Order: sequence, then structure tokens, then C-alpha cells
Amino acid sequence: MFFKKKEAPLHDFSVLGTDLHSHLLPGIDDGSQDMETSVRLVKGMGQLGFKKLITTPHIMWDMYKNTNNIIFEKLDELRARLKTEEIDVEIDAAAEYFIDDYVENLLKQKEPLLSFGNKFVLVEFSMASAPFDLKDVLFEMQLQGYQPVIAHPERYIYLEKSKNFYAELRDIGCLFQLNALSLSGYYGHSVMELASYLCKKQYYDLVGSDLHHSRHLNALQNPTVLPSLKKLLDTNRIQNQSL
Repeated sequence: MFFKKKEAPLHDFSVLGTDLHSHLLPGIDDGSQDMETSVRLVKGMGQLGFKKLITTPHIMWDMYKNTNNIIFEKLDELRARLKTEEIDVEIDAAAEYFIDDYVENLLKQKEPLLSFGNKFVLVEFSMASAPFDLKDVLFEMQLQGYQPVIAHPERYIYLEKSKNFYAELRDIGCLFQLNALSLSGYYGHSVMELASYLCKKQYYDLVGSDLHHSRHLNALQNPTVLPSLKKLLDTNRIQNQSL
């Protein structure tokens, strides 16, 4: 009698344990638009093996005027719903700060930034060109005791011909966070190529899903994603498990 060989799971992300970049709080940015969607996405991430989610709503003042109070209020609502649904996934919140005048003013006023881990602060900037004062802003964050984490550096494809800029960001003490789906070509070939380059340079410190919707959740099950991540984890540089 012959038995069909059991296939190995293609999407068990328990090797990461914690996801630190997502948009799961309902109705405050371009991620989940309602509580039902938030619950479904959190449940789906749990089924993929994640035990903890650090969700990071946008703070981008021209579009998403989120404050610490707004974010914590929505976090409390989502936590209460997850408890009611008996979904055993820990959830916390920080933010994804878009470097703009608003963030610079927060730093000038020494307003507390939302952080995770050892005062890690997730930051992003324009997909068209880096702001001229980017390094000054990042330095000010460091002076105030924060550790800047550059979100999805591989998605700044205008740096494809200026890769030394990545080295400069590393040299001034920034950490890099990879979007897991970048390795599968989800964002296009150029992004995948840059992600591969940064992996080879061992520049990545953290991995996030950047989960916004069900399409991202489904894409994480692409059989090319996890093997690529495991190669990166073999470098022993990825810090997700410690968060």
C-alpha cells in the first residue's frame, strides 16, 4: 500500500516569531479599513506562525494625521476584539514615520515617538527622492535616544545606481528592515534585485510583512518567500525573535 508523502509547510513563519511592520489598526491609514478586516488579517498571520505583531500605522501628515492617542485607542479596540474572538496572537503598536516637516517638528518639540524593541523607530521617506536633510533628521533621532530603522530600503529603486547611499545610512548607525514580499518579486524585478543586493551585503537587521490587506496575506504563502528568508536568517543578524 502506497502513501502520499506529506509535503513540508511552505509558509511557517514561526522562525521569525514577530512581525514588526504592518497596517492592521482599522480605519486610520491605507491598511485595514474596518475591525472585521483587522481581525481576519491578525488571525491569518497567526495561522502563518506569527506569535506577535507590532503593527505600524502611517504617520504621514499630508495623508494620515495619526497621533499616539489615536493609535493607542485603536490598538485597545483591536485587542479587546481579539480577546473576544479568542485569537491567541499578541499585538502591539508603534508607527511608520514618514520623514516630513511634521516629524521634524515632533523632534524639535521632543515629543515622544512610538517605538518598539530597544527604542527602535520605523521610518520611511519619499519613493521619488531622499529628502536633503534626511541624515540630519536621523541624527536628531539618535541624539534623543532612538534607533532609526529604515523601512523597506529595497523599495527606493532610485538608489539602484547610488548604492553607496545604503552604505552611508549603515555607517551613521541605521538599521534596515526588509519587506518579506520583496524577495518574491511582488513589488517588481528592480525591488527584488535591490533586496538581493542588500541581503548579500548583510545589511538587513529586521524583517516585516508590511501587511495591508488580504492580497499581502495570500502572497506570503508564495513558496519562494520563506526559503529566501531562511537564507537571510542563517546570517544570525535578524533580530525579530528578540522583539
